[in-house]
Amino acid sequence: MRSSNPVFSRRGFSRDNGYAGFNTAPQAGGAAVGTQANPYAQPQAGNPYAQNPYAQNPYAQQDLQHGAPPQAPATTGRMTLDDVILRTGTTLGVLIVTAALAWALLPVDDANISRSYGIGIGAALIGMVLAFVQSFKRKASPALILTYAAFEGVFLGVISSIVDNRIASGAAMQAVLGTMAVFAAVLVAYKAGWIRVNRRFVGFVMAAALGFILLMAVNLLFAVFGGGDGLGFRSGPLGIVFGVIGILLGACFLALDFKQVEDGLAYGAPREEAWLAAFGLTLTLVWIYMEFLRIIAILNSSD
Repeated sequence: MRSSNPVFSRRGFSRDNGYAGFNTAPQAGGAAVGTQANPYAQPQAGNPYAQNPYAQNPYAQQDLQHGAPPQAPATTGRMTLDDVILRTGTTLGVLIVTAALAWALLPVDDANISRSYGIGIGAALIGMVLAFVQSFKRKASPALILTYAAFEGVFLGVISSIVDNRIASGAAMQAVLGTMAVFAAVLVAYKAGWIRVNRRFVGFVMAAALGFILLMAVNLLFAVFGGGDGLGFRSGPLGIVFGVIGILLGACFLALDFKQVEDGLAYGAPREEAWLAAFGLTLTLVWIYMEFLRIIAILNSSD
């Protein structure tokens, strides 16, 4: 889509206690993170995930009538790592399938490239709108997330086909391998403790990402009204530099995504949070893939 990631309004960033519950303590049995309240505690004042015990236990009112305390809410609805893996795999699977269909059904030869490119851009705009809608929603909408993935896949299929067939053969596979390498490297570094996601880290990443996106927006405005590539931030040597910066920012967002998943598991987040984790990971992986694809296209484009 575009070189931006609407993660700023994800649930984790909008909490009063910071990203993904920084300085909070997990439930009993989880790894200690801090000393403040657990944002997923059940129930808890001010906790957006706190559930009314009567909503989950239809016999709670009857228990009160007989003088017995209500039963504790069931814990089977909490998010697990399998939930995150399954929903992320489903979201990426939809994206890959629609990308493959777009690649196969939308030719990019001289006679059809304009039409295929137009369809791809239209799909990108729809995907962008859906991504922002989900980003500002307080709850995950699986249908919305999967629809976003479908339209995003169409765009990626068209763009990848154009770059692969007209600029650099094998570019799409190289970008996929690069994205997978970044994902694996960040995961290993995060699990090994080489990357520590704290408030300072989040503040730095958010400031850097905001500056990056503003520069890209200014470049786009100059390109629209002045023609060419605007200020040259997305082509030539500067394009490569900003592409590398974009990949590094994507790697930082992956660390934030891993922290969000880790905290959600420790704090007993509801199962629906797995869809938000899948959505965030998909956004970040698309960002990284597009930056790799852009760098490959620049390196292989003729002068």
